[in-house]
Amino acid sequence: MAGKKKQEGIILPPDPKRMIMGLRDTGYEFDTAVADILDNSIAADANNIDLRIEMDIRGNITLSLADDGCGMNRDDLLNAMTYGARLRPNPASLGKYGLGLKTASTAFSRRLTVASRASGKAEVLAATWDLDHVADSGKWEVLLSDDVDDEIVEHLDEVAKNSSGTVVVWQKVDRLLKDYADAGGKPAQKALKQKEEQLRSHLARVFQRFLDPRDERARTVSVRLNGTAVKAWNPFLPELSELVATEDVAVETPTGKDASFSVKAYILPRREEFPTPEMARDAGISTDNQGIYIYRENRLIKDADWLGMYQKEPHANLLRIEFSFDHRLDEVFHLDIKKSQIALNEELWTWLNEQFLTAPRRMANQRYREGQKKDITKAAQGAHDASNKTIKEREAAAGGARVNVVNPNTGECLVQNSHGQFRIKLPVAAAAKPGEVHVATVDSIENGLLFEPTIIQGHRGVRINQSHPYYAKVYVPNLNRSVLVQGMDSLMWALAVAEWSAYHDETVEHFKDMRFELSKILSKLVEGLPDPELNENAA
Repeated sequence: MAGKKKQEGIILPPDPKRMIMGLRDTGYEFDTAVADILDNSIAADANNIDLRIEMDIRGNITLSLADDGCGMNRDDLLNAMTYGARLRPNPASLGKYGLGLKTASTAFSRRLTVASRASGKAEVLAATWDLDHVADSGKWEVLLSDDVDDEIVEHLDEVAKNSSGTVVVWQKVDRLLKDYADAGGKPAQKALKQKEEQLRSHLARVFQRFLDPRDERARTVSVRLNGTAVKAWNPFLPELSELVATEDVAVETPTGKDASFSVKAYILPRREEFPTPEMARDAGISTDNQGIYIYRENRLIKDADWLGMYQKEPHANLLRIEFSFDHRLDEVFHLDIKKSQIALNEELWTWLNEQFLTAPRRMANQRYREGQKKDITKAAQGAHDASNKTIKEREAAAGGARVNVVNPNTGECLVQNSHGQFRIKLPVAAAAKPGEVHVATVDSIENGLLFEPTIIQGHRGVRINQSHPYYAKVYVPNLNRSVLVQGMDSLMWALAVAEWSAYHDETVEHFKDMRFELSKILSKLVEGLPDPELNENAA
């Protein structure tokens, strides 16, 4: 009988150099990494956070973030610097996995120092992860010291006012900017300034509820970036927008407890409806900003995305969805390590897509289309003047049937072509402005036709439907290209005149059917083309 097999437990510590270097590549973007550091300050009940990003003449970049939070004693500091730190006492904390401080920092720097004091009377202690030290020593070793750099202590004192607080410092920053011939020169300084402004915008969005004193869902926190306060950016503008749908959805957690998330749908005003052009600009109405904004514990973790439900197209530019949940649903939504992604199960995804969003999407589309009509009409002003002038000059040479108005009130006209003379009813219109007698645009045409032959001020003309998708998607993007517009207008006018020239009593219905089919086919053909971004330039 064979002896009983034994199972042996063997501890296999990772190679320090390979492990700490490998953890640099967790996929952090710079803005996301800095936001992760701020999470720790907010979790420490900080009221004031001061962030500085500086470059010296040699191009060395330093990032320093100081707060007046509860601070840390020796044990707390070492725990904070541990990869996979102990769970925080408060499960609602913005810090989640005990990794963000380290992985976010070393994603861009090779030296991370955290200095802290637990009270105004306590000494300042600093712990440092130096990637080069770990690589050289071959030890998973953090450096602890009470001899803290004067600049770090000064930054702490400025923010914490000789009370408790913490400073996080990134040095040996090697992954933020590309290599420049002059590392500290003007191009590098300009690139760093751009990073600063992008970060300011990101923080304004991510921590909006904390930065806005009027938002009672989160306590107010002051954040300064290079001496200037970061101002909250609320994507929903509740004081101006229309709340068109709201729902609280109950969900059972893996532990069997009940929790819920809330979803709200806002439709923003069109650009011309904002009180001032500045407010319209700050609202950022664009394809980039439409979609679902996901908040965990009042902190934005996923920015303006349709979660694979729809493509971003201009007709949804006015629609923004607020999706909020708390820590109890972390496992349900499969929150990732960077707290920047969630995954909805099929049932929730389908409910959101096919039920909750259906009516708001329809309403937002309708409001956008109403504004688009006005924008298209405004954009089209004068765009067809050259066409009218060109056709006037070449009308006689073009030839074709002669058309005379018999009764302008009934639209009765006399058409004379190679087949004979025929009476026909046509739209008879006055010119909207001098010279607009061959090509005119109108808001709509019966049956959604793209064009129709028309007598304008006694001249052979054509009316083009601005509401037809072909006009919106083909004409509008090219209204400033005079030759192209003239070419398209000439084609429309030629189709109208050719219809009269080929007309006889047996073909009248055939021509109507042809226009209907042509309009329908063109509508289908341009479906895949982008909508014009007119709302970007209105106002």
